[in-house]
Amino acid sequence: MKQGTLNGNVIMLALLAAVLVYLGVSAWQSLRDPFTTAATYLYTVDDSMEVTGFLVREEQVLTYSGGTVELLPQEGEKVAKGGTVALLYQDASGLERREQLQQLQMEKEQLEYALERSDVGGGDSGQLSQQVLDAIVSLRASVISGDLTGLESQTLDLKSLVYKREYAYTDGEDAADSAASIQAALDSVNSQISALSSQAAQSTSRITASQAGIFSGYVDGYESLLTPAGLETITPGQLNQLAGERPEEDGTAVGKLITDSTWYFACALPEADGARLVEGRSVTVRFSRDWSGELSMTVERVGEPENGQVAVVLSTDKHLSDTTLLRRQTVELVFDSITGIRLPKEAVRVSQQTVTDEETGEESQASVPGVFALVGEQAEFKPVTILAQGDSFTLVEAAGTGRKALRAGDLVIVAAEDLYDGKVIK
Repeated sequence: MKQGTLNGNVIMLALLAAVLVYLGVSAWQSLRDPFTTAATYLYTVDDSMEVTGFLVREEQVLTYSGGTVELLPQEGEKVAKGGTVALLYQDASGLERREQLQQLQMEKEQLEYALERSDVGGGDSGQLSQQVLDAIVSLRASVISGDLTGLESQTLDLKSLVYKREYAYTDGEDAADSAASIQAALDSVNSQISALSSQAAQSTSRITASQAGIFSGYVDGYESLLTPAGLETITPGQLNQLAGERPEEDGTAVGKLITDSTWYFACALPEADGARLVEGRSVTVRFSRDWSGELSMTVERVGEPENGQVAVVLSTDKHLSDTTLLRRQTVELVFDSITGIRLPKEAVRVSQQTVTDEETGEESQASVPGVFALVGEQAEFKPVTILAQGDSFTLVEAAGTGRKALRAGDLVIVAAEDLYDGKVIK
């Protein structure tokens, strides 16, 4: 073996040994490190409970006597008094005529737009074909870029060009001939619309709203069993009984109108939890299942105790259109929320300090809860007030002022040996 190779191997082995020694010492020191720190941060603790209850609204069921139904409003849409909620067709042909009318109305709008634009652009079929391609490219570019501000006008322009191109091929290349062809087609469409409308009027009837409200297509049978008026006397026993019932659905119902903007949540609570609610005050209700949202609801009623339970009624006029499909729901009642600085339980310590009475000026020894925060290379004791405790954490607020005030983001010492205020931590 060459001398150079031997020296190189010796150097490599020496370096490897040095690295292993360094790693071993670092691991040993970390295991024996008497100081363990943790970062603090703001945290909110909810004093809450889960409860299952019913959503109650002023509801008017809309029924029909037979035929094919076409609902017009969307779920949760506002309907004016006298507004049409549904169209009833005597047979399936009535619905087919309705669909034909909708298609003809769309075609009419497109033809009218094409006729209005017949004096713009113009040109022979070759020019129109190029304009169609340009319009398609422009529309595709807008969609890809996410710029939909002019999407409607671009779409109408494209449809107009397609119609003009079609009639240019059919009746000649002259722009006047194209406009005349579009007008003829428009007259034909208007004639068809008039004829179909006359036929539809004879076989179509309407269901209208007797008063303004919010429309819902969901009818579950609870509309007559749960009413706002009935909540004034409802008991825990009645609520528990309703939870076990499955009302029969009304086969003649096409939907319902919610005629009051105020809606309610009724539930049965243990008597001790019900006592925490005060009529007239608000409580936070958190929905997280079929609908996600947090509402501040007013406590309308806390009933008399019955077998250790009380009936509770809450109300709000918010998010009615978002909750029309909800009936029996499990929600979270949030009685109170506390926000403070979260830190490990082990970081809290008690220090014996001399305190001075502000009135008498007398000094005495007192036990002050606090934490040791790492400030630079020193441990500083910062007094705190304990707000709440969990399984592995404590929620506190600063009891000191100025430099002695604990703040979110401070490093607190969780484990240490011979710790005292001002101790240098290396």
